[in-house]
Amino acid sequence: MVLVCPTQCGSIASDPSEPSDTAFMSTEQIRFNDGAAYERYMGVWSQKAGTAFLDWLAPEPGLRWLDIGCGNGAFTEMLVERCAPASVEGIDPSEAQLAFARTRPAARLARFRHGDAMALPYADDTFDAAVMPLVIFFVPDPAKGVAEMARVVCPGGLVTAYGWDMRDGGFPYHALQSEMRAMGIAVPTPPSPDAASMDVLRSLWTGAGIEDIETCAITVERTFADVDDYWTTVLDGPSVGRQLRAMSADVTAELQTRVLAHLPPDASGRITCTARANAVRGRVPKAV
Repeated sequence: MVLVCPTQCGSIASDPSEPSDTAFMSTEQIRFNDGAAYERYMGVWSQKAGTAFLDWLAPEPGLRWLDIGCGNGAFTEMLVERCAPASVEGIDPSEAQLAFARTRPAARLARFRHGDAMALPYADDTFDAAVMPLVIFFVPDPAKGVAEMARVVCPGGLVTAYGWDMRDGGFPYHALQSEMRAMGIAVPTPPSPDAASMDVLRSLWTGAGIEDIETCAITVERTFADVDDYWTTVLDGPSVGRQLRAMSADVTAELQTRVLAHLPPDASGRITCTARANAVRGRVPKAV
């Protein structure tokens, strides 16, 4: 994994000569209703990015944590295992994901509940740290979500997040989705796909009145045993699995050929993918 922590962030402009993906974006909602399938599809990526993120964050022990959009509990478990928290609350809108999270060893300490990132069911100043791990682009109003994080964190507390840089090709399955769109196959997109871009993150944190803002770029890799391993994994994807399973054999073969042009197998048939996430952290201002 690679960490690049700039003192100032900047945006990467898209190449105007490239065709826009917008025509092939779908307004269909992306739903996370299978915790086990999501673990195969995104759990490994989440662990790799989460490890790099926590290495950068280096939080002190004994904090009261809120994990917003905890999903199936992959990152919550990392908080429990690595950060010696005083307590951890995980909140997510998917009951199916929460049911999976409650089966994890982290449940010995963490509590999981249903909730909305834009209307957190907690009083002001309840937590020492709040985090959105790979979530902010799923929040319909990211500014409201960040403001809620700042509200429930005590003065001097930590407000932080990291997310795939979807705008600039950082999503782990970008090659697959890009080729699907090039073939005219609609791919659902999250409500706020630009929210994890570095410039947008800094703007969101600044807009919420958060201080001492720092950002970091994280690059991680995942290796699949072979083409079948990769394909079986993406068939579990909540954004594209249904479309992939509905394809004819000919269309599937064409798509696989196009994807492998981006992800050529090595001599052993293994496929290595790279993904990039952006992270941000800051502090709730202390009372004067």
